[in-house]
Amino acid sequence: MSEVTAKRSVAPVTRQALFLLFRIGEERYALRATEVAEVLPRLPLKPIARAPHWVAGVFAYRGVVVPVIDLSALTFGRTAEARTSTRLVLVHYRPDEAQPARKLGLILEQATDTLRCNADEFQPYGLDNRQAPYLGPVREDARGLVQWVRVADLLDDSVRALLFPTPPLDPARLEEAP
Repeated sequence: MSEVTAKRSVAPVTRQALFLLFRIGEERYALRATEVAEVLPRLPLKPIARAPHWVAGVFAYRGVVVPVIDLSALTFGRTAEARTSTRLVLVHYRPDEAQPARKLGLILEQATDTLRCNADEFQPYGLDNRQAPYLGPVREDARGLVQWVRVADLLDDSVRALLFPTPPLDPARLEEAP
């Protein structure tokens, strides 16, 4: 065995993860790529009456109606800017391991770059932000901080019940007289 091969076999293996980077205003955020199903251009949405302002609407995706939230509006109360880099990102939303993953759309600004790093490089930022439990740990690099967004924690119980009713609504029952 050569000396180079011997050194490679002794070197510790760091497990790197891939993240999709995006911005909310000037701030950088990241989604774990394993949670991303597909990145689409921004599409027209059907609004949902009486939903929170950050629920952008729904759209049909391969025969399934998918709810979409505007992460900028959810986080800071401002709708995402309509830029050429603003994307509709489909994620695997699974708040509970007992439930199957469902598709959820996220409107994200400047969702065009990725980051490959060790997930352990993200560290707690020292605040207990119960109003935004989806905002996870942060990682510092040459351009500042990037914060990990946890998909499973995006929706509270009331919005989850609105967007993903359990059991799903039966269209046949809609025609029944009240």
